[in-house]
Amino acid sequence: RAGPHQHLGGESGTCARTWAFLAASAMTTLRPMLVDDLFHFNGVNLDHFTETFNMSFYFHYLTRWPECCAVAEAVDGTIAGYIIGKVEGQGSEWHGHVSAISVAPEFRRTGVANRLMEYLEEISEKAHDAYFVDLFVRPSNKAAIAFYEGLGYVVYRTVTGYYSGEEDANDMRKPLPRDKEGRSIKNAGMRVTPEQLER
Repeated sequence: RAGPHQHLGGESGTCARTWAFLAASAMTTLRPMLVDDLFHFNGVNLDHFTETFNMSFYFHYLTRWPECCAVAEAVDGTIAGYIIGKVEGQGSEWHGHVSAISVAPEFRRTGVANRLMEYLEEISEKAHDAYFVDLFVRPSNKAAIAFYEGLGYVVYRTVTGYYSGEEDANDMRKPLPRDKEGRSIKNAGMRVTPEQLER
């Protein structure tokens, strides 16, 4: 998730941010997630917007949709970030879904999150021929919403009380090439209940 932005100011600040971006990007590689990785997520799940699930949740995804689970690994072997996803739906609703994505604080704003999202989008498109990719995000997480909008996602609908009945969720979607007419985001702006998602 996008973290707080450190303002450095002026051309020197821009250069510093650019070099930091390039250095961090060069120092991380994407690879398939392994079972052993599940024991090293604590350093990544540090902010209150990141949902931390139990081990069975991660293991289910890793065994059912291994191609949709990846980690960004730093040169020293530490996990810079990860993404967990799946594919689901029927007919024109066949899509990739981002179930969890998180980036360690020291690797935020370095392009790691972009690469993880691009990875799942590519898997959804080329391996599963999906129509779109979607994800849920809290409306209060303004930084994440801005990040996803920058990648081409739009708020398709609002799911009321999605987070334990305490907060709504924005269901954001991005059409993939198979959805040439953008039907997956047609009629955006609806409000639905969690129960309606199960239908």
